[in-house]
Amino acid sequence: MRADRLLEELGKMGIDTIAGVPDSTLKQFCDGLQNYEGNLTHYVTANEGAAVGVAIGSFLASGRPACVYMQNSGIGNAVNPLASLANGDVYGIPIFFIVGWRGEPGVKDEPQHVFQGKITCELFRTLAVPYHVVDKDTTEEELLVILQEAAEILKNNGQFALIVKKGTFEKAAPFLWENGNRMRREDVLGQTLKVLPEDTAIVSTTGKISRELYEQSNQIYGHHDNIFMTVGGMGHASMIALGIAKKHPDKKVVCIDGDGAALMHMGALPFIASQAPENLYHIVINNQAHESVGAMPTGCRKTDFAGLAQAAGYAHARKLETIEEVAQIADAVKSRKGPVLFEIPVSLDSRADLGRPKESAKENKEGFMSFLQR
Repeated sequence: MRADRLLEELGKMGIDTIAGVPDSTLKQFCDGLQNYEGNLTHYVTANEGAAVGVAIGSFLASGRPACVYMQNSGIGNAVNPLASLANGDVYGIPIFFIVGWRGEPGVKDEPQHVFQGKITCELFRTLAVPYHVVDKDTTEEELLVILQEAAEILKNNGQFALIVKKGTFEKAAPFLWENGNRMRREDVLGQTLKVLPEDTAIVSTTGKISRELYEQSNQIYGHHDNIFMTVGGMGHASMIALGIAKKHPDKKVVCIDGDGAALMHMGALPFIASQAPENLYHIVINNQAHESVGAMPTGCRKTDFAGLAQAAGYAHARKLETIEEVAQIADAVKSRKGPVLFEIPVSLDSRADLGRPKESAKENKEGFMSFLQR
């Protein structure tokens, strides 16, 4: 299935607006979307619920249905506006969903996707959203029949979901861009680990940040027991770190976040500031992209995270733009009262041979909990 052909057919259905959050299963679709030259307005939103909001507003203004794309892990973010606004028992807003199916039963995947994969279709049934599953064997003729069904549902102000298996879309010309930043994320993370006291509790966000920290910590410390890798639940690492910091006020807690994750639940910043944990240090690694799922730019590339943290009420916030400045994190952790936020701009580089944790999620949890009790 070619992304541009699907987009052309969506246009014939009256869809001229598409919003969503990038997904690795939809990587080829996202590349095709970024390179698409048709009449389509595209928004990369902070989270999937926001994409549903854009779709609702677009319909109210134009009378045209919109398309929302996401990984299936984002369904949870979309449930509230879908169930309490778009559903036919409320306003009846037509929306066409394209959902990447991670954790498909019977297909090996990462632990954070397993349960979500099991309940993906059931969730759409519960939400009263008709759906079809497509894969690499779905013919164009079969797709057109599915889209005809979807078009009728949209005309009646309903919603429809296309659930997409891995490998469904043909490879498209990759969407390439540069953010202009010089520091490599892996170098920044390595430097951070080297200067932090080894007894620092670290909470890392989902994606390549956790994977790189896992490898770096094993090399530097010989273990990774002091790192809780938030492999799923994008956007919640900082609140997990807050929960730990409040229970262990005697321990330094560092949250290593990503810009896409921080954007997803931005309300965490003022809440952390209001709780005023003096032992919490928040690092936002900013490459202006959803790099772990294909490097599509975020829709908020001009965001000044240090400025936002300062305005939210953090005790201190600063942007660090050289490796030498990154080393100063250690002094701040030792001498400054939190909450403190450091924003670190990095490039889009990452190793092709980057590994994944060898232990299970539960084993890593137990190791981290044991570390906290030492």
